[in-house]
Amino acid sequence: MGIARRIRVARGEEPGDLILRNGQLVNVCSGEIYPADVVIAEGAIAAIGEPGQYDARTSHDLGGRFLAPGLIDGHMHIESTMMTLAQFAQVVVPHGTTTVIIDPHEYANVMGVEGIRYALASGRNLPLTVYAVLSSCVPASPLESPRQALSAADLLPLLEDDRVLGLAEMMDVPGVLHADAQVLAKIEATRARGRVVDGHAPGVRGYDLNAYAAAGIMSDHESTTIEEAREKLRLGMWLMVREGSAARNLETLLPLIQALNPPRACFVTDDRDPIDLVRRGHIDSMVRMAIAGGLSPMQAIRMGSLNTAQYFRLDDRGAIAPGYVADILVIGDLERFDIQEVYKDGALVAQAGKALFAAPVIEASPTTGAVHTGTIHPEQLRIPGQSGDVSVIGIEPGQITTLHLTEAAPLVDGQLVADVSRDLLKLVVVERHHASGRVGLALVKGFGLKGGAIASTVAHDAHNLVIAGTNDADILRAIEAINELGGGFALVVDGQVRASVPLPLGGLVSPLPVDQLVSQLEALDTAAAELGCALEHPFMTLSFLSLSVIPSLKLTDQGLIDVAAAQVVPLQR
Repeated sequence: MGIARRIRVARGEEPGDLILRNGQLVNVCSGEIYPADVVIAEGAIAAIGEPGQYDARTSHDLGGRFLAPGLIDGHMHIESTMMTLAQFAQVVVPHGTTTVIIDPHEYANVMGVEGIRYALASGRNLPLTVYAVLSSCVPASPLESPRQALSAADLLPLLEDDRVLGLAEMMDVPGVLHADAQVLAKIEATRARGRVVDGHAPGVRGYDLNAYAAAGIMSDHESTTIEEAREKLRLGMWLMVREGSAARNLETLLPLIQALNPPRACFVTDDRDPIDLVRRGHIDSMVRMAIAGGLSPMQAIRMGSLNTAQYFRLDDRGAIAPGYVADILVIGDLERFDIQEVYKDGALVAQAGKALFAAPVIEASPTTGAVHTGTIHPEQLRIPGQSGDVSVIGIEPGQITTLHLTEAAPLVDGQLVADVSRDLLKLVVVERHHASGRVGLALVKGFGLKGGAIASTVAHDAHNLVIAGTNDADILRAIEAINELGGGFALVVDGQVRASVPLPLGGLVSPLPVDQLVSQLEALDTAAAELGCALEHPFMTLSFLSLSVIPSLKLTDQGLIDVAAAQVVPLQR
């Protein structure tokens, strides 16, 4: 019925449902901008015509404004927004995002396969198309402790879901390079079904990058330098240019995009927190950044739409053309990329920056993933040491990579301790899924805290409890506070909880409307700033300090991790 009717409408034999008249079509297929009317029938584009050529039951005169395709985020973690998908849709659809490809990796780490199923269920019946790629590495490496490890046998049945587009970021680079049977089984089964395999290869170059690509891995979003990005493009990989909250790579990589205009490049956000989404926007903010940095509006829009769709083999979206879904943006000024109206499947769903729909109630909810640390005792936080050098995790502002620093050991009674005068804090990771009592201990530099402790159950990727603090008493109180919250963020000073954000859904996500969540997060950041923290998003920075596959030093419940060596190393040698 739908296709047959679109054919009749396209031939002018009957009117469409809606016609957008007198627009300037941004045609990302041909690279042209020209006057056109767009005819919509049954949620899809039936025809593109010259002004006055077609008719429809409803007509909307655009007065010469621009028409561009809806934007697509090619790689993101919904859990990093701390919102349900329904709340997320209310925020990003007015910013022009009409399709997202999520990796529910965080839910998978705290809930197993049921976490992936929950994400898929909660993405239904929204004015936002939600696809998923399957979380390939749960845990991210053997040096992390999730709720349960997911094997190829656990994941592969989910490939039968038509909303699953492939395998998510393959973080286990050593497993690929050493031809681990489980790793290769996931890749081979995904490619056999004609689906994509996303990569995750920070700093991988030369022989290793060739081997990584030869394994069938098709993309990467971890390039932080032009040289690294150029090499990946030259080897046929798709370059996903990331602009998240903690990791921002667009400005660095933009000169390469300008020079090459590569067809295999697209925009992704990866991890954006709700404050960033409300203040900066979503993929639209990347389009504006790229245009302001010298990219043409056509190139920038194409990277935010058609290129992404082509990588994921989504042949029905990413452009305004007959047969494509009617996901359309109405824009007043291309240079400013001011989105004035958003159409999803031919229906007006956002106008003047406001959603025209309510967030639907999602019945499915996580049933596991609560915080189970058990009782942590003071002696578990002690780090025996001696005079001499100690390895320290160094924070790099604006990046999720860290530095491997060497500092003179701060000692008190034979114990390594925090030293606020040198910006050295104690970093603690507590296993929180099975109450094993396992605790990892290290020192970190770069927070700038002058007192207290900050704690989070958002701790990529196994999401154990991570705490940075100036003293053991406040660290212990922060652990207690997180248990009381059932997951989330807490800031403790002198034994008192000064600010907190409950995240009861798996210790990752809040059920609150975004304005209430943002208020809580802003109060949290303000409290951290009052303690001397100079980082823009300290809790997001904290959340990546336990990710064992991003260089250089990280901390998990198993100990201090040298990422390049892929092993636990001592703080002192």
